Amino acid sequence: MEISDKLMCLFNADVRSEDDRYVVEVPRREIETGSVEPGEIYRVALISRQEEESSEPSSKRSHTSEPQPPVEVGELRYVEIEDIGKQGDGIARVERGYVIIVPGAEVGERVKVEVTEVKSNFAVGEIIEEDF
Repeated sequence: MEISDKLMCLFNADVRSEDDRYVVEVPRREIETGSVEPGEIYRVALISRQEEESSEPSSKRSHTSEPQPPVEVGELRYVEIEDIGKQGDGIARVERGYVIIVPGAEVGERVKVEVTEVKSNFAVGEIIEEDF
């Protein structure tokens, strides 16, 4: 399966019936990390979990349903700061919309960062070179 570079987040969710509609809940962490904004409109793709599990041999299945972060601690990245977070830190997005928080960066800056911390839904990078 090919995954678009425009993918902003990926999570598992149940579809539930609510009155005359069906609802898929977005996890709070996707809102808090800045991947998704309340009130905005997004394109949603649904992938059957059963199909995924049955098409992949059990020996090759990951033990986690979450995608792995596209960065590693110590990795150097060139990023452009797209936004400022609630606490004033720069926000850059890389593959699949994965967020790298860059303290001390401003919107529009292009910086070289060293990834210092990696979590499942965001990473922290320290500026090592500004405006490359």
